[in-house]
Amino acid sequence: MAVAVAASLLPFFYHLLVLSASRWLYAGAAYIAYNTSGSLVPGKINVHLVPHSHDDVGWLKTIDQYYVGSNNSIQGACIQNVLDSVVEALLKDKNRKFIYVEMAFFHRWWRQQSDTTKKSVKGLVSSGQLEFINGGWCMHDEAAVHYIDMIDQTTLGHQFLKQEFGQVPRIAWQIDPFGHSAVQAYLLGAEVGFDALYFSRIDYQDRQKRTDTKSLEVVWRGSKTLGSSVDIFTGIFPKDYEPPPGGFYFEVNDESPVIQDDPLLFDYNVQERVDDFVAAALSQANITRTNHIMFTMGTDFKYQYASSWFRQMDKFIHYVNKDARINALYSTPSIYTDAKHAANEAWPLKMDDFFPYADRANAYWTGYFTSRPALKAYVRMLSSYYLAARQLEFLKRGSYGLTTNSLAEALAIAQHHDAITGTEKQHVADDYAKRLAIGYTEAAKLVESTLTSLTESHSSSGHDGGDAVTTKFEQCSLLNISYCPASESEIKDGRSLVVLVYNSLGWRREDIIRIPVISDAILVTDHEGKIIKSQLLPINSASLSLRKTYVQAYIGNSPSVTPKYWLAFPVTVEALGFSTYFIRSSETRGTHAFMSIVDSSQGMKNSTKEVEQGNLKLQFNHDGKLSFYFNKRSLVKTSIEQTYSYYVGNNGSEIDPQASGAYVFRPSGKFPIESDKVPLTILEGPLLHEVHQQINSWIHQITRLHKTNEHVEVEFIIGPIPSNDGIGKEVVTQFTTTMDTRKTFYTDSNGRDFIKRIRDHRSDWNLQVNQPVSGNYYPINLGMYIEDEETELSVLVDRAVGGTSLVDGQVELMLHRRLFHDDSRGVAENLDEEICIDTKCEGIIIQGKLYIRVDPLGKGAQWRRSTGQKIYSPLLIAFSEEHGGNWSNSHATTFSMMDHSYSLPDNVALITLQELQDGNVLIRFAHMYEADEDKNLSEMAYVDLKKIFPDKKISKIVEMNLSANQERQQMEKKKLKWQVESSPSADTVVRGGLVDFTELVIELGPMEIRTFILNFNNT
Repeated sequence: MAVAVAASLLPFFYHLLVLSASRWLYAGAAYIAYNTSGSLVPGKINVHLVPHSHDDVGWLKTIDQYYVGSNNSIQGACIQNVLDSVVEALLKDKNRKFIYVEMAFFHRWWRQQSDTTKKSVKGLVSSGQLEFINGGWCMHDEAAVHYIDMIDQTTLGHQFLKQEFGQVPRIAWQIDPFGHSAVQAYLLGAEVGFDALYFSRIDYQDRQKRTDTKSLEVVWRGSKTLGSSVDIFTGIFPKDYEPPPGGFYFEVNDESPVIQDDPLLFDYNVQERVDDFVAAALSQANITRTNHIMFTMGTDFKYQYASSWFRQMDKFIHYVNKDARINALYSTPSIYTDAKHAANEAWPLKMDDFFPYADRANAYWTGYFTSRPALKAYVRMLSSYYLAARQLEFLKRGSYGLTTNSLAEALAIAQHHDAITGTEKQHVADDYAKRLAIGYTEAAKLVESTLTSLTESHSSSGHDGGDAVTTKFEQCSLLNISYCPASESEIKDGRSLVVLVYNSLGWRREDIIRIPVISDAILVTDHEGKIIKSQLLPINSASLSLRKTYVQAYIGNSPSVTPKYWLAFPVTVEALGFSTYFIRSSETRGTHAFMSIVDSSQGMKNSTKEVEQGNLKLQFNHDGKLSFYFNKRSLVKTSIEQTYSYYVGNNGSEIDPQASGAYVFRPSGKFPIESDKVPLTILEGPLLHEVHQQINSWIHQITRLHKTNEHVEVEFIIGPIPSNDGIGKEVVTQFTTTMDTRKTFYTDSNGRDFIKRIRDHRSDWNLQVNQPVSGNYYPINLGMYIEDEETELSVLVDRAVGGTSLVDGQVELMLHRRLFHDDSRGVAENLDEEICIDTKCEGIIIQGKLYIRVDPLGKGAQWRRSTGQKIYSPLLIAFSEEHGGNWSNSHATTFSMMDHSYSLPDNVALITLQELQDGNVLIRFAHMYEADEDKNLSEMAYVDLKKIFPDKKISKIVEMNLSANQERQQMEKKKLKWQVESSPSADTVVRGGLVDFTELVIELGPMEIRTFILNFNNT
C-alpha cells in the first residue's frame, strides 16, 4: 500500500523538480558575453590559437573551380565563401584573428569587392585581426622550383599587398610542401625579411627524434656561405597543420564535439571540453620549449562558414581562461614568434635541408621530383622566357597595352606545391598548361612588338604608336620539336629569312643555334653580309614522329610541310642585346651549308667507335654504349658508361600496401633497358658531331659534341612508356665511372647552393634504412656532381628531376614516370599521362637534355655555374622576312643595352630587370658562387650600373629586401636576432657595402643577391 502511494506521487514530485530546476536554469541561461580578450600571461602555458585555411591554388580542382566553388563532386570547396565568411566573422568581435596566405585567391576576391567592403577589410588588416602570412601568389613548392621563380612569385604577391594595404608580411608559412629546402630558409626566408618560418612536413624519423629532444623549433642556418647572417627561427608542427588531437575541428559538418554551454539543453559539456583542451595543451607543451605553444586551428579549405569555428574558439578562450590552469588567446604566427623571441631562449641549430621526406617507413615522397616531366620543362622554359620578356618590356618603355602580366600570374600559380610537383589531377595539370600558354601568347606579342621597335631604324616607325609597323616578327614556340613555320617555307625570289637572336644574359655569348629547313641549297650570312659557316643535319625519324604527333595535338592539324634538315650555325650576341643573321638560297655549291657526313655502325662487329670534336673525344664500345671520355685540353681521361633502366612501380599489393604514385617513389625491382647491340648513326660536320642511337622501341638518344664546348650534350626522347603489361615504370639513366666517391654526392638547392649528400645517412639522426633507393633520392634543378681525389663528374639538367648516387662513381637521374596505381596521398588518380588525337590516346612522350662534363678536381664549378646559367636562359630567336637585300639599310642589325665595352663579371647574373607600374625599375643581381667554391670566382664582384645603362641617367637608387617591399636597411634594423645552443666557429660573411651614388658600383659577396629600385631621369 505504501509503495503504491509513493508511486502515485512520482509524477507530482517530478513536476515540482522540473519547475524548480527550470527556474534556476532560466536564471543561469541568459546571454553569455564570451571574454575573448585573452593576452599573454607570464608563468602560464599560453596557447596561441591561429585560425587559418590552407587553400591550394589548384590540386583536385582548378584554381578557378576552387575559387567559385564549382565541380564540387570532386571536393566541396569555395574560397569566395571562406573570405566572405571570415570577414563577416572578424567584424563581429575585435579580438578574433585570422591569417591568409595565397594572394592568387585573395587578389581575385579583392577586385570583386565594393568600396565599403574594402574599407572594412583594410580596417581589419590595420588592426591586426586579418594578417597576411607568406604573402606570395601561392605557397610554392621547395623541391621542383627554381630560385628565380620562387623570388618572382613571392614578389608578385608582396607587391600587391604593399600597393593595396601598405603591408609587409613577417612570417614564412610553408605548411604543406613535401620537404623543405635550404634556399627557402635563407633566401625566401631571411633575405625576404621574414622573422620566422613554419611548416609541418618532415621525415617521420626526424620528427620522432625532435619530439623526444624538444627540438621541433630550431634556428635554421640554410647557407654555409652567408652563415649566421641568414639565421631564421623555424617551427615544425608536432604532427601536421591541423588542430591538435582531441576533437577540435569545427566546420559545419565536422564530427568534433562542440561546447554545449546552455544548461537548458542536454549534453552540457563545458568542463569536459575544457579538460580536453587543457590535455592537448599540456601534451604539446611537454615537447615544446618555453611556455608558448601554437594550435593551428584550420586545415584545407576550411572556414567556409567561419562562424562555426569562431563560435567554438570564443567559448574555449572564455572557459579555459576561467578554468585558469592555462591561458588561451587568439593569435597569429607573428605574435607567437615575438613571444618566442622574448623568452630569450637558446635554440638548436639546423644546417642543410629537410630532404627527402617520408611520412612512414616505405613512403618516400621522392617520385614528385620527376612527376609530369613535360610540365616541369614547360614551366622552366617559360620562366626564362619571362625573364627575357621583362627585359624587352623595359627596353620598350611603353608597350601600348601589351604586358607580361598574364605570364607572370600563370608562372606564379605554376610554382604551387601541387602544380610543378606533378601531384595534381590531370585536368588541373591541363589548366596550368593552358594558363601558361595564354601567358606566353600575350608576352610573345610584347616581345615581337619590342623587337620591331628596336630594329626599325626610323624613329617614326613603331615608336610613337601612331605609324604603321612594317616589320613583323614571329617566334616558334614548338621549335624544340622541329616545328617552325617561319623557317620551313621555301626561300626564293630574292627573299631572305631574317633570324634575330636575343641574349638575356649579362655576358657576350657565343653559341650554336639550330632551326628546321626544307632545302639544302642555302647559306647563312651575318649582319655585315659575311658568309657564316653552317651545317645541315638530317632530322631523324624519331624527331619527325614526335613532331607529327605533338603538332597535331597542339594546333589541331598536321603540318603541311615536313622539314628535312636542322640548319646549325654559330651566333655571337652581345650582353642584353641582339644580333641578326640571314638565311638565303644559294645556287653556288661552294657557299652552301655543309651537309653532315653520315656514318652508320650497323653491320660492324667487335669494334669500337671514336667521335672527336673540338677538345673532346668519346669512345663507344662494340655494343654501341659510351665507354670512354677524353679532354685534350685538361688531359682528363676516364672510363664512363651510360645506361638506361627502369624501376617497377610498386602496385600496393604487398603487406604494406603503399604503391608508387605521383608523390611516392616505391620501387619493386630494377631492370636494365638494353638490346643486344645499340646501332650508331654518326653525323659529322665542322660545327658539331651527333651520335644517334635507338636504345629500344621507345627510347631514342642523340649524343652531341659542339666544336666550341667542352661538354657532352645528351638529348633523349622517351615514350610512350609501354602499358600493355600493366607494370608501372620509372625510367632512369645512369652515368657510371670508376671514381671512388665514398658514398658522397652533391645536389643543388633550387638552382643555388650545392648540398653534400651521403648515401644512407642523415646529419640530424641515425637513419633506419628501409628504402635504400627512394630514400637516397634528392631534388635537382641545376645539376649534381660526384668527385674523388682526382676528378669530378658533373651532370646538368634542363628541368627539375630526381637524382641520386646509389653506387660509388655513378650518377643516376629519373627522367620519366608512368604508373597505374594511386599512392593514397589524396590526388586519387594514377600518374598515367596521355596525349589524345581524335579518339586515339597514348602515353606522353618527353624530350629533354642532359649536359655532362668531367673536370680535374676543383675545376668543375665554373662550368656548372656558367653553363647552368646558359641552360636556364637560352637564346631567344625571332624570325622575319627580307625582300631585296636592304634590311641593313632600314633596320638596326645589332644592339646591346649595355656599354659595348662592358659585360657583367663572370660570377654575376642579372636575374631581374623589370619596369614597375609606377615607372620605377626593379633590378636584381646574383653572385653565382659559394664561398670557396672556385679559387678565382668565389670573390667579391663589382657591377657598374653606369655601364649597364650608358644612355640613361639614374636619379635615385634604393636597395630593397629580396621581394622589394621594404628598404634593406629597414629590414635589417627590424630583424629578430636568435640565440643558438651551439654554433660552429665564428663565421666570416662577405657582403657588399652601401652603393655610392656618385660611382653607382654594386658589390656582391659570394651567394649574395641584391635587389634595387632605380629611378631614371627621363628628361
